[in-house]
Amino acid sequence: MSQFPDQFLMQKIEPGEVIQRLQNLPTLSAVVVDLLNCIDQDDIDISTLATKVSHDQALTARTLRFANSSFFGSQSKVTTIHQAISLLGMQSVRHLITASALAGHFPDGQCKGFDSHAFWRHSIATAVCCKVIAMHMHLNQDYAFTAGLLHDIGRLVLVSCFPEQYAAAIAYRVSQDCHILEAERVVLGTDHVITGQALAAHWNFSEIIQKAIGGHHLPDTFGHASIASVVHVANSIVQALDLAESADDMVAPVSKIAWDGLAISESDYLKIFRETEMQFEAVSQALSA
Repeated sequence: MSQFPDQFLMQKIEPGEVIQRLQNLPTLSAVVVDLLNCIDQDDIDISTLATKVSHDQALTARTLRFANSSFFGSQSKVTTIHQAISLLGMQSVRHLITASALAGHFPDGQCKGFDSHAFWRHSIATAVCCKVIAMHMHLNQDYAFTAGLLHDIGRLVLVSCFPEQYAAAIAYRVSQDCHILEAERVVLGTDHVITGQALAAHWNFSEIIQKAIGGHHLPDTFGHASIASVVHVANSIVQALDLAESADDMVAPVSKIAWDGLAISESDYLKIFRETEMQFEAVSQALSA
């Protein structure tokens, strides 16, 4: 490995700094908070949810776009929020709410070397792959999708709250040709897993999602066939498929325990690869637009 200038290694982030910076992040909008709080309620009706969604123009447009995407294969054009929610289901609307909320909370272009386009492509591809894996395993596809979408959210925290330090971590990764997780730990003294867990707790994400974020690089601690294992495997699959279109992306090592624990056959994995690639572009266009 090449020598790396010492000044780039003097970027340590104190544990309390992450929590402090999280307090300074903009709060989620009232509409988004209301939607996130009510979406798990069994007794909420579609008309009530449609009214809440319609209060946010960007979310309305994205919901209609998603409902009309080839991912859902609707035979007729969806023109109302009520129709869209009926087609998508309550949990899929949560995906849209989450993506829409996060997209507006982390400013772009402040961190040298960070490719936000590749980041979101990777996040969405991982979400799609998680959903496909969960379908094959008869697990909850909605939780899997959301966990995949959010698994790297800690990187956005670091990029937004510590742009200069994170730029140094990116530079270290390029110089040393190592995985970004290693670079974060060496340069920052923390990593995107820790910061992602902190944000998930700060924003009161469900325990399942918090565990998926915290365990996507160390799934063995959560048992076989956990959502953390699904995200862990999906993360590496989409890196191997290069769906993020990142020239210098590195495939993360895969835990044998997690891989074997999913008990997916080689033929089914080939199907998962194909299904992920086919579904990814449709979902990416709907969520990213």
